[in-house]
Amino acid sequence: MKVFAKHRRAFYDYEILETFQAGLVLLGHEVKSIKTGHINIEGSFVTVHKGKLDLLNAHIPAYPFAKISGSYDPYRSRPLLLTKREISGILGKLSQKGLTMIPLKVYEKKRLIKIEIAVSRAHKKEDKREKIKERETKRNIEKALRQPKQ
Repeated sequence: MKVFAKHRRAFYDYEILETFQAGLVLLGHEVKSIKTGHINIEGSFVTVHKGKLDLLNAHIPAYPFAKISGSYDPYRSRPLLLTKREISGILGKLSQKGLTMIPLKVYEKKRLIKIEIAVSRAHKKEDKREKIKERETKRNIEKALRQPKQ
C-alpha cells in the first residue's frame, strides 16, 4: 500500500474518533498527478452536500504532460465514494456538536486511489499544552535514566 499524502498535523490538532476508507472521484490526469506524488491534503476537509460527502480544498495540480482543455481548478470539490450505510452513520455522528470530518491520508489500494477520512473533534489549546508538557517530562525522565551515575 503506497501512501501518497498524509495530514501530519491531524493527530495533533484533532482527537480522532472513528476512521473510514473512501474512494475518490477523479479525472484521469488527476490520477496520474497523484501517482507521481503531487497532492496536498493539509487544510482540506470533508463536507456534506445533498446527502453526499465531498472533499474540499485538497490541492491536486494538473499533470504536466496532459492536454487539458479549458480551465482546470486544482482545488475543486471531489465526491467521495461510500456506501449508503456508511454515509448515514457518518451523518448521524456529525449531527453531534463539535464533530467534523478530516482526511488523514491518500493511498493506493489494488491500483485504486483511496482516502482515509476521520470523524474528529478539535483539541482545545489547553489540551495541546498538556500533551507538550507530558512529552517533555517523559523525555526528561528517559534522559535522566540513560545518564550514568557517578
